Amino acid sequence: MKRPRILLADDHAPIIQRVRALLQHDYDIVGDVDNGADLVSEAERLNPDVIVLDITMPGRTGIEAAHELRESGSEAKFVFLTVHERVEFVRACVEEGALGYVVKSRIAIDLIPAISDALAGRRFISPPVPR
Repeated sequence: MKRPRILLADDHAPIIQRVRALLQHDYDIVGDVDNGADLVSEAERLNPDVIVLDITMPGRTGIEAAHELRESGSEAKFVFLTVHERVEFVRACVEEGALGYVVKSRIAIDLIPAISDALAGRRFISPPVPR
């Protein structure tokens, strides 16, 4: 069975390393980037199944990058991994097609279930984030 392909986007290298270590046994990590502009170009080049992305990144936010990818026809599933817990951020991400919203404080608990749900077409939002 083909392993899902994941692209990582976060401007903090320790987060990328932690996510890679958490996911590498079950998923193919096809790349990682540290800004929104590179996220768009790498997503178009690599065509991942899932993009795990931060909201706050240099150059272009994750929300802006998700919007641009949707507009260009990307079929990747978006799972946001962020420190932002306010409902406005959740809504903005969902409006851009996010199926997952994981707060970084719950990365070890929520990230794998969020990716699994996204791949199945279901939404996952970390508790206690407002919906």
